[in-house]
Amino acid sequence: MVLVAPTWDDARRAAHDAGRVLPTELVPVSRADRRVLVEDIRARTPLPPRDASAMDGWAVRGAGPWQVVDDVRAGQDRAAALEPGQAVAIATGAVLPPETSGVLRSEHGSLDATGLLGGATAEGTDIRPAGEEAGLGELLIPEGTVLTPAHVGLAAAGGYDELAVVRRPSARFLVFGDELLRTGSPREGKIRDSLGAQVPAWLGRMGFDIVGVEWVPDTREAHVQALLDCADVDVVVTSGGTAQGPVDFLRVALADIRGELLVDTVDVRPGSPMVLGQRADRRWLVGLPGNPQAAIVALMTLGLPLLDALYGRPLADLDTRTLSAPVTSRGRRTRLVPCTDRAGIASPAEFIGSGMLRGLAASTGFAVVAGGQGEIGGVVRWLPLP
Repeated sequence: MVLVAPTWDDARRAAHDAGRVLPTELVPVSRADRRVLVEDIRARTPLPPRDASAMDGWAVRGAGPWQVVDDVRAGQDRAAALEPGQAVAIATGAVLPPETSGVLRSEHGSLDATGLLGGATAEGTDIRPAGEEAGLGELLIPEGTVLTPAHVGLAAAGGYDELAVVRRPSARFLVFGDELLRTGSPREGKIRDSLGAQVPAWLGRMGFDIVGVEWVPDTREAHVQALLDCADVDVVVTSGGTAQGPVDFLRVALADIRGELLVDTVDVRPGSPMVLGQRADRRWLVGLPGNPQAAIVALMTLGLPLLDALYGRPLADLDTRTLSAPVTSRGRRTRLVPCTDRAGIASPAEFIGSGMLRGLAASTGFAVVAGGQGEIGGVVRWLPLP
């Protein structure tokens, strides 16, 4: 059943509810940054796997002076145990010989004709014990984590070459509007298309794989064919064609391909004439209005919660910020206001009309302002840009 003109919060929930987690794939650990992990990562080896030196210097046994009998570098393994009074030169990270009592740092020792001289070395000094960071089988990264470079490095250290992650959802962006120019400056009553340049970049930052961008003529037949040509992607994102004008064909084109609307317009400013739909194959369509700022509001309202569902993430809870200036909101309708966030203070941008871009370009997110929340010092929810 289509949800008509819901509140902004209800629209977000509906978009999240419409999604389903995508299948799993294996990726090389080096390519797993920002992916969503679908199984626990447990140490396949103790970390570190063997007792190792924490410093450059000498591995020693007992009290000095010591006789230096070998040189051990990182990646080498000296099987012979040290005898009392013996030492080996050693590099940081190198495996310690058996019976090492401690490591004498290079700045604390010196060599002369009689051997290695230095102060007393306490038992265990500058040794990294095997398993100090993690024991065999210990949980390193839990399922559901959005991986960072540090997670990737930890998984590699734990013995993993590949990681099981949620497949990245694919998207194609369709730009509707015969009045749009793809190159050059506005001329002859036409305007330059800005969404074809920015929306794919926003989608990429959100976590989509962008298959392509296409510009579609303002005819019903062209809209239908463009949607049919998107059978290879999870999500079709469109701009324009969501209002009720004479060339706004998105709704009828979706019906022509046996799709259905899930959300039809949202009670929010800007961006109200946004839509969420499903195609006959149960994949998704997010329809953005043609005005640039309104389009990004719609993308954050419907596209981002849908993406969370595709990755198996819960609908994001929003933090709060304090307004530095008053913002009006008509009635109880929610308004998304581009702002810059500094130390928890949201400062509204200038030039924030639905067809403007300067305010958005100067902002880091949106203040979510409902009726009666827009006074100076008012606490509002905060929707960060990707």
